[in-house]
Amino acid sequence: MKMKFWGVRGSIPCPGPNTVKYGGNTSCIELCFEDLKRHIVIDAGSGLRELGNDMMTRSTNGLELPVEIFVTHTHWDHIQGFPFFTPIYIPKTEIKIYGPATGEHETLMDAMTGQLSYRYFPVRESELSAKIEYTELKEGRYDLGDGLILTTKYLNHPLLCQGYRFTYQDKTICTAFDTEPFLNLFEMDPDDPSYDEAMVNEGQMAADDLNRGIAEFVAGADVLIYDGQYTEEEYLASKVGWGHTSIEQAVAEGRRNGVKHLVLYHHEPVRTDAELDQLTEKYSTSHAPDEPVISFAQEGMEIEV
Repeated sequence: MKMKFWGVRGSIPCPGPNTVKYGGNTSCIELCFEDLKRHIVIDAGSGLRELGNDMMTRSTNGLELPVEIFVTHTHWDHIQGFPFFTPIYIPKTEIKIYGPATGEHETLMDAMTGQLSYRYFPVRESELSAKIEYTELKEGRYDLGDGLILTTKYLNHPLLCQGYRFTYQDKTICTAFDTEPFLNLFEMDPDDPSYDEAMVNEGQMAADDLNRGIAEFVAGADVLIYDGQYTEEEYLASKVGWGHTSIEQAVAEGRRNGVKHLVLYHHEPVRTDAELDQLTEKYSTSHAPDEPVISFAQEGMEIEV
């Protein structure tokens, strides 16, 4: 398997002179399989636009291969590239979009195509030329055919969000963004008049169990693409509960779970190239034989496993 990063930012596209090296487009990753004729994409952020254009240049007769897009969740920075994805305007192109439902009364299709209304965009969903199929995924294990296995895991984010673990020929690529460690929602000061020790203990057991589930999900991955939007200082100062992980927490998760290569992803939009270079120097310059290689994702970066 080989992956290429087409968008690495979180929250909002941030093009400009301070983001040239690492890139300013939002979430989009392409998976390539040398012996499989399949286009597999993780997330449809603004990076999807350039990926779609590149797909068209690879083809001699329109887009010959079907496209499979796995959306982690439907916050706008993960779907906003979809209306600008050239293959949706190509007749006979087949596109399958997978992801979690966003709520009880809104489907995955509702969230994706809601952008395609005259209120927001000049082209409606009914005017698209491609054949598009939507499949809602729950937490579980899926056989995608051709020996490719997908495992999904619910993450800790304000909107229902899934991690994806793709396994092919004993190699595994795993994603875990947008997420943060599960916390004890009932934790409180013992001196608080409403303190309930049994409730606090039960809350801690629940959080511990959920965090063990994430650890098992990412364990042993050849490549783990993990949320690293904040530093620990930023996270503790004002970002707890926002659904994102600190770089320090992500590094610790990779180290204790036998990950071979940890890629920090979903960069804070105000993080400059110079700041990311400093973080790269701090975390990526060396590693012990039993610790993961650590990289900070860049647009255009390719990793092969």
